[in-house]
Amino acid sequence: MAAVLPRPGVVLGAYPQRSGAAEPAWLRWWRSQGTLRTCLCAPRWRAGRRHRRFVAGVLAEAQALAALPETLLRQRLQAVRTALAREGLGSPALPQAFALVRETTRRQLGLAHFDTQIIAARVMLDGRIAEMATGEGKTLSALLAAAVAALAGIPVHVITANDYLVARDAERLRPVYEALGLRVGHVTQPMPPAERARAYGCDLTYCTARELVFDYLRDRMAGLPADSDLQRRAALLAGRPSAGGQPLLRGLCMALVDEADSILIDEATTPLILSRAHVDPGDVEFCRQALRVAGLLRAACDYRLDAGSRQADLTDRGRAAVAAHGRRLGGRWCDARDAAARVAMALAARHLYRADRDYLLRDGRVVLIDETTGRVADGRVWSHGLQTLIELKEGCEPTGVPQTLAQITYQRFFPRYLKLGGMSGTVRESRAELLATYGLAVQPIPLRRPCRRDRWPTRLYERDEDRWRAVVAEVARLHALGRPVLVGTDSVAESERLAACLAAAGLPHAVLNARHDHAEAEVVAAAGGAGCLTVATNMAGRGTDIPVPQAVEAVGGLHVLACQHNVARRVDRQLAGRCARQGQRGSVQRWLALEAGLFARHPGWTALARAIVRAAPGRVVAGWCADLLAAVPQRRAERSQARQRALLAQQDAAMDRGLSLGGEAE
Repeated sequence: MAAVLPRPGVVLGAYPQRSGAAEPAWLRWWRSQGTLRTCLCAPRWRAGRRHRRFVAGVLAEAQALAALPETLLRQRLQAVRTALAREGLGSPALPQAFALVRETTRRQLGLAHFDTQIIAARVMLDGRIAEMATGEGKTLSALLAAAVAALAGIPVHVITANDYLVARDAERLRPVYEALGLRVGHVTQPMPPAERARAYGCDLTYCTARELVFDYLRDRMAGLPADSDLQRRAALLAGRPSAGGQPLLRGLCMALVDEADSILIDEATTPLILSRAHVDPGDVEFCRQALRVAGLLRAACDYRLDAGSRQADLTDRGRAAVAAHGRRLGGRWCDARDAAARVAMALAARHLYRADRDYLLRDGRVVLIDETTGRVADGRVWSHGLQTLIELKEGCEPTGVPQTLAQITYQRFFPRYLKLGGMSGTVRESRAELLATYGLAVQPIPLRRPCRRDRWPTRLYERDEDRWRAVVAEVARLHALGRPVLVGTDSVAESERLAACLAAAGLPHAVLNARHDHAEAEVVAAAGGAGCLTVATNMAGRGTDIPVPQAVEAVGGLHVLACQHNVARRVDRQLAGRCARQGQRGSVQRWLALEAGLFARHPGWTALARAIVRAAPGRVVAGWCADLLAAVPQRRAERSQARQRALLAQQDAAMDRGLSLGGEAE
């Protein structure tokens, strides 16, 4: 019997996707029991044994294919495509399909997939997340899984972290796909709708999650496909276009998500809002007045700031002062609650949001910086008047209040795929959450070679100034040894401050941050050279493969000096993963300060940490004590964000149940 594959056709319609209907209560409970499910389902050793048998079959097929001429290889390829299209991904021809893709990759790129990459690709095709250590070759693993699925006729979306990686991977792997008879396209931010539609019409499409979601929302807003489901299927059967026009996407058939924890966890609660800007002169003036009133209030007496939540709270005295100004100003200020809320937001804009940390000033515009990736989040804006307040604070022309046309979160979007898989090097801490929210189990992939990364003791300073002075001295020492050094910083401002210190010390260096993102490829390519010094934000933490010559490895390899205190341990491990890849030598060390990072959001714990640091020799704490002092605010931040995501998931589920009779929520 022929398998029903997740692809457009008479069976699933022209725009296949999973229904947003609410799940049964028992299924929601079962998915939430990550530990119980792991114990009751197939144990890890059994999966490992099954994977070893599969790899042996693939390698045996590949050995037989290695000596075949191109004409016979193409004949085998056509036979395998026919078998996969008829029998699906459970076909006995699956090992031969893997072997054909592996052999084609070897002939086109000179690279053959390792055993671990074959296992990772199989895990993704099985609808799970492959946990591959950084540097183990996730790009080629995704190629293998995506190509096999596309050979079966499934439209595949390969989703990666940013436009740079989208264009790089699509162009680098294009010769392999074309040799397999597959069309590959990619979607980046500047593309017009016609080019996007052509890219989505290919067998495989590389894109970012953000661009994909907005194109999905545009299809929904256009009401496409507009015909009834029966009419669309009849049109497909007759081979004629649907009367409702052509959508950008061909449905949500299959997605392979690179850096799955970043997209499915870190950005899970960020609403993707399709909007149009509307400038309300009255609201702009209201914001301008709120900033003036906020400037007249006194800290502690009239308001208190919470750096952790980035909120300002007015005291009773502050509310009275705002009410007094409201009586004088009139208009919208007569609403005491609205006035107090806007002044509180103006206080947050003045004191808690900083240029070169939270946003950039580019061409007279305020452009947000993604806290997790360190990249410019072009097109993203703050809501509830905060965007206008910060624009006025910086002397920029207000862009207006966005009017929401449609919105969705990743937590609501990705479960709509008929088949979903992914990979990441830092997904261990989020296994239960991924299983509960997306139904995605995590499968660890063994290392190809033993890890040779040295971890040097963490150092914790009281003052930022002392830390930077020590960092410059350490960088100079390593530079004299001929070792390349990658220094990770929390923000654009910190990266440029350290760059100035290095310049003053006469140390040549390169800077990679949201302000210099146009030179990313060149900076990354040179970062592993002998004596190279690179200062970067989290931009260097994901998807960047820094080549290290053998001569550099002989003196110790790349050293990562992490001056970051991220909100999740996963992000710390991403930066550390830039060194000692695939069995190479390398080292990593954290240098932290109580005046920066997460310490600023937890004043109570920071006071205790400050007392300990001041009592230490040289006012610096190293080793396990520094790790403990840094871990507490990080764990608190992780738990807080996990609670927010769980609450949003519950709200989404309630919305699905409430709207299950009336269509989709967006």
